[in-house]
Amino acid sequence: MIKRPFWINEIVKGWEKNPIVWLAGPRRIGKTTLCRMLENDVLYLDCDLPSVEDMLKDPEVFFQDSKEKIIIFDEVHNLKDPSRILKIGADMFSDKKILATGSSTLAASRKFKDTLTGRKTVIKLLPVLCSELTLFGDISLQKRFFHGGLPGALLSKIKEPSFYREWVESFFSRDMQKLFGFRDWEKFNLLFEYIMRKSSGLFDVSKTASSVGMSRPTVASHISALAITGAIYVLRPFFGGGKGELIKMPKIYGFDTGFVSFFKGWDVLRVSDYGILLEHLVLESLLAVNPYDRIMYWRDKQGREIDFVLQRTRDYIDIFECKWNSEDFSPDAVKVFRKSYPGGENYLIYPGNASYRKMYKDISVKVLGIGELFNLGRMK
Repeated sequence: MIKRPFWINEIVKGWEKNPIVWLAGPRRIGKTTLCRMLENDVLYLDCDLPSVEDMLKDPEVFFQDSKEKIIIFDEVHNLKDPSRILKIGADMFSDKKILATGSSTLAASRKFKDTLTGRKTVIKLLPVLCSELTLFGDISLQKRFFHGGLPGALLSKIKEPSFYREWVESFFSRDMQKLFGFRDWEKFNLLFEYIMRKSSGLFDVSKTASSVGMSRPTVASHISALAITGAIYVLRPFFGGGKGELIKMPKIYGFDTGFVSFFKGWDVLRVSDYGILLEHLVLESLLAVNPYDRIMYWRDKQGREIDFVLQRTRDYIDIFECKWNSEDFSPDAVKVFRKSYPGGENYLIYPGNASYRKMYKDISVKVLGIGELFNLGRMK
């Protein structure tokens, strides 16, 4: 079992705020394995089992009889009334720490009559981060790009197409159908593949609806469900006082580079593919380090674009550009952006190890290896 100390630490910090930690994330991302890494004074319950449902018929008696301080409810949404059980544990047994896992937020399921506001800390588990690769052995960045960051796929010697196909089928039947009531597998599959192939690009709902033969409202509802379950990341455009800024059209990123490369039909990766996949890994690191901040992108009508924008305060905005080869970076978009928003740091993220500052005439850029990006911490 490979330890992932960053996420263990996030769980522990979550308990310092609230009695319940809700660990969300797509299937096969490692939630159960992470739960089993909590080894001391732990009671682990697999909520897929009928015996667990029977054990929890009287929640008060269950919590009174439980000697362990940490109680894990894995796949808790499979219980008949999960929110009632979690609420009783949080409100009546302050000596207990509860970890509950699921593929989505509590609000996504009709089973949750109470979303446990004020009682829970939400942690969204992500694919294996660049900073975690050494924990998994001698894993190259290129293999992480190609296989993706789901632990089972990452550790596989070869990329098995069946893994990715079976994952989508299971995701549809166990999440899209159960949680959201979607029934049309063929249309869902077509839309999912379309999104993965277009990953990191601008997303036009009308064009997508026409391409996959669905109505605009149906596409919109599917996008919402995919975002809730963590299968995609939706980035809204940043705008304010700049001229000619895009203000409506989002960008959508697939949750994992293994699926993106698979559905793009890339049986081998070329150097020209690395830049797009690097963007995905940079986004995941930003999401991990800044889980409560809104990550956006910026683009104007002339096509100038900033990959990622993080507004720290009203007048301090950090921007992040991603380049496989740092020598390919052009400061043109940064110059235009900073005319309207002068406060903040400019970062150029690349796959190297050295970190340094570089001047492009009057524009100062901090060049960072992707591992160093993670070490920036939650900047404020």
